[in-house]
Amino acid sequence: MDNPDGDLTSLLVRVAERADKAAFATLFHHFAPRIRSYGLRHLGSEANAMELVQETMLLVWQKARLYHPDKGAATTWIYTVMRNQSFDMLRRRRVSKEELCAEEIWPLLEFRAEEEHLSGGEDAVLTRQMAHYVATLPEPQQQVVRGIYLQELSQQELADRLGVPLGTIKSRLRLALQKLKEQVEQGHD
Repeated sequence: MDNPDGDLTSLLVRVAERADKAAFATLFHHFAPRIRSYGLRHLGSEANAMELVQETMLLVWQKARLYHPDKGAATTWIYTVMRNQSFDMLRRRRVSKEELCAEEIWPLLEFRAEEEHLSGGEDAVLTRQMAHYVATLPEPQQQVVRGIYLQELSQQELADRLGVPLGTIKSRLRLALQKLKEQVEQGHD
């Protein structure tokens, strides 16, 4: 390619205007290794890197009509799509880890209750155990756990009520859930 950016731009324009599969294949072969390399560095695994390649190039195919050559090079546009997709993947992973941590605590308590052959007021015992664990947390983390799990407030509602940023609520919740999980596991041993 004498003018790689110009050639890539014309390929992307062909994808946008005519859904040109051959042009898309050329773009894919050019960008896939670069996107994969970025994904390996920023997402930490081959599977995530390949998911980034697939998701990015799917978006390039679907949204090519949004590209305007007069506003920038094709390379810049595709890398922007890739970067945004990467951020979305990181956000999903972060949220998924928080949910996973919360979901791991309750089965451990239930297993512990079964192991001790509790009958009858199992829920009351589990609630007392969890209340004991929550009481050992620092006050700001207790507020978050109680607000979200007992008062059933959304994270945003709790942030508004406490007058703190949403990110602070998320951090406190993540830390609290990690500590609770550790306590439950230690109590189980």
